[in-house]
Amino acid sequence: MNICRFLVSATVVICFSFVTASAQKARPKPVSKAKPIIFAVISDGKMVEPVAYIDNGKLTEPVSGGEEPAKLSLFHKNYYKTNAPYRLIFGGADAGNLTVKSSDPKSDCSSNMAYVTVAAVKAKLKGNVMALATNAVSVKKGSGLRRLPSSAERAEIEALVRSELIKQKVASSATKSLKYHNLTAVDVDSDSSPEMVGSFWVETGPTSRALLFFIAAKGPDSKYTLSHSEFQNIEQKDVMSGEISSIDEGVGNERLLDVFDFDNDGVAEIFTYTQSFEGAGFNVYRRESGKWIVNFEGSNYHCAY
Repeated sequence: MNICRFLVSATVVICFSFVTASAQKARPKPVSKAKPIIFAVISDGKMVEPVAYIDNGKLTEPVSGGEEPAKLSLFHKNYYKTNAPYRLIFGGADAGNLTVKSSDPKSDCSSNMAYVTVAAVKAKLKGNVMALATNAVSVKKGSGLRRLPSSAERAEIEALVRSELIKQKVASSATKSLKYHNLTAVDVDSDSSPEMVGSFWVETGPTSRALLFFIAAKGPDSKYTLSHSEFQNIEQKDVMSGEISSIDEGVGNERLLDVFDFDNDGVAEIFTYTQSFEGAGFNVYRRESGKWIVNFEGSNYHCAY
């Protein structure tokens, strides 16, 4: 009797184990869900590259162009399917649509980038006029303001730029001929008082340049002040191409992508792009206590120069 009971119990255990194993074997693998993401729209609106994922209201690094093939292939599968749609962001607001045209994770210098088609309402993307694209949901509508400064605004900003350059020991004679890659009025909080984002440079010698990136905002007296600035002295010997003209063309100078309220707190962050010889760098600025501080720094490897 005891032997029979043992045999019955053993049979039940074996059957249960077989059913459990079969169920585990048949269970489908979890499907990777695409996170909300923000792209830089570059190359006259013809290409995108990832800036950051949005994860619980924070920005995190996406897949870089230097990642292993499996990660790049999965990224393309999640984000670059042909005709995949994204919102075009210009002036911090919806400004049309963007669709993926093609991509190749095995591409030599654009392994995590894609070719796209833009259908824009008002954005004319060319050269230093870039934009953002996203699949994230926005709770609040952005201001949509993005324009050239007025003559009066430009004069006020240029006076600030000259003053800052002289403070950084640039000869006043060099500041008489200001040059810029970008100067744009945006409105991060829809208060009808625009912020100015600018990328200026001057020739400090035949083979040297001074660069100034800044964010300017109006104070209580309705006058602009620099809320944030980054100054650089560049010598030709330190330029990877060996030509100072690369700096004149925009390499190394931080430039505006656009503004976007990714965390839905009512104040848009400022996204910037810095072209390098082997990739691109991204900064995202957040306003805190009237100052603009770096909230996120990222980079994307393209290929060796």
